[in-house]
Amino acid sequence: MEKAKDFCLPGIDENGREINFCLKDYLGKGKDIILYFYPKDDTPGCTTEACDFRDNFNLLKDYAIVVGVSPDSIENHKKFKEKYGLNFILLSDTEKKVMQEYGAYGEKTMYGKKTMGVIRSTFIIDTDGNIKKAWKNVKAKGHVDQILKFYGVKK
Repeated sequence: MEKAKDFCLPGIDENGREINFCLKDYLGKGKDIILYFYPKDDTPGCTTEACDFRDNFNLLKDYAIVVGVSPDSIENHKKFKEKYGLNFILLSDTEKKVMQEYGAYGEKTMYGKKTMGVIRSTFIIDTDGNIKKAWKNVKAKGHVDQILKFYGVKK
């Protein structure tokens, strides 16, 4: 299994408080980490995915801590979290360094044109820091169902 790359990023915790999140601090706590990368707060696809995590949080919380990462600022995250009642951690990777390390930023094709941007991706990291599962180029709608299926959770 591949080891997850350690990182620290500023963000907002599940209660809306500003935090400095370091992956190593959350390992070994008896739960996986669902680390998902998304392009932009409050856009149609990203809102669909975030609300899906929010709505299925009770089914996931026994297995994992949910952590969303985008290039948006902490201020944008606060507004996004408040507007949709998001109940999980959001991190700000404004320099896109962590995204690049995880292969979640790079060349992609949108509407037939090649462009640089965030590649919607999700990683499940176990308590020892290993990547148990990785999804690249995911579709926002229905992706949380794939994660639930991975854990064997029925809706």
